[in-house]
Amino acid sequence: MTGPMRFIGSLCLLWVLAACSELPRGAAVDTEILKTSSDVEADFAIYPVTKAFLPSIQNWPSVGDEHYTWIGATKGSNSQVISAGDTLNIRIWDSGENSLLTAAGSPVADLTAVRVTSAGTVFIPYVGKVNVAGRTPDSARSVIQNSLEEVVPSAQVQVTMAEGRLNSVDLVGGVRAPGAFAMPDQNFSVLSLIAAGGGVDGSLKNPQIRLMRGGDIYGTSMDRLYENPGDDTRLRGGDKVIVEADERYFVSMGAAGNQSLHPFTKDQITATDAVAILGGVNPARANPKGILILREYPASAVRPGVRGPRQPRVVFTLDLTNADGLFSARNFLINSGDVVLVTESPVNGARTVLGLVGSVFGVVNTVGNARN
Repeated sequence: MTGPMRFIGSLCLLWVLAACSELPRGAAVDTEILKTSSDVEADFAIYPVTKAFLPSIQNWPSVGDEHYTWIGATKGSNSQVISAGDTLNIRIWDSGENSLLTAAGSPVADLTAVRVTSAGTVFIPYVGKVNVAGRTPDSARSVIQNSLEEVVPSAQVQVTMAEGRLNSVDLVGGVRAPGAFAMPDQNFSVLSLIAAGGGVDGSLKNPQIRLMRGGDIYGTSMDRLYENPGDDTRLRGGDKVIVEADERYFVSMGAAGNQSLHPFTKDQITATDAVAILGGVNPARANPKGILILREYPASAVRPGVRGPRQPRVVFTLDLTNADGLFSARNFLINSGDVVLVTESPVNGARTVLGLVGSVFGVVNTVGNARN
């Protein structure tokens, strides 16, 4: 190589080395993100995810998820129970002559569509108001028949009912056939209602159950109901049940196999699950020692006396190159809204520089050969 060519090659090499820090990359190197964490004025805290750290974070406030309580299963009556707003059909038989209730030549008197009042009573001719709310149809039959003994000693009574608003429940969305459903008995449960509605819509990801009762909302998931029969709570008249997709998500960025927004596919997503969902780490680019989980806590989580992080902004670091890091990642739960950032490997930058240097000298050699 001639002197001028060497000079040109040296200039190119200096240019490449000067530009190393500006090489295009898909993500930052972990040291670039974490280097200011030790500064006095740093506004974020760093916590390596290890076996020793996991017990501490279990006591921290949870973020990103709405937390609902749920009602355990209880035992109710296997019969219908009359409530205000139900409609009764009362049939009275009287074989006596000159009956006060039946017409001449007919032993039967029908009282149809008798609505149970808000006070829980029905009106029976020659008797007055009879309280039937809270009773089964058979118990109401006995009460009405006993009340008629003084005026119609030979009367026999039959009672059937049609459920009103307080003996029905609403299934709102997320199933094949939503609507209002009458409660066949007092053991009608959430899973029974969903089955009556044709089952959960198969397009829903990790379907969630919301039970609206009065002014309260209770929540659980279909998976938990399937796995725990004791959670299949029985319904009350007027309840509303909503089936909806899980709205929680996390975001993947950097040298991940997939940079996207990922919905939760099950009730709990661990760091290991998250890495699998985003397609793993790119072996040509990613640093398995530098997987970062970024999370923001409310100001209330860092108040004195509260067990929580040192700063509202927190970076959790995962090292998937050792056993402790791998096992700890399996027990670290991802919260909704977390950002999983897979950082670039420092080796990748070095490879790029070497490739550029090789390219420069290749060009210089080509030019020198051409001149010769």
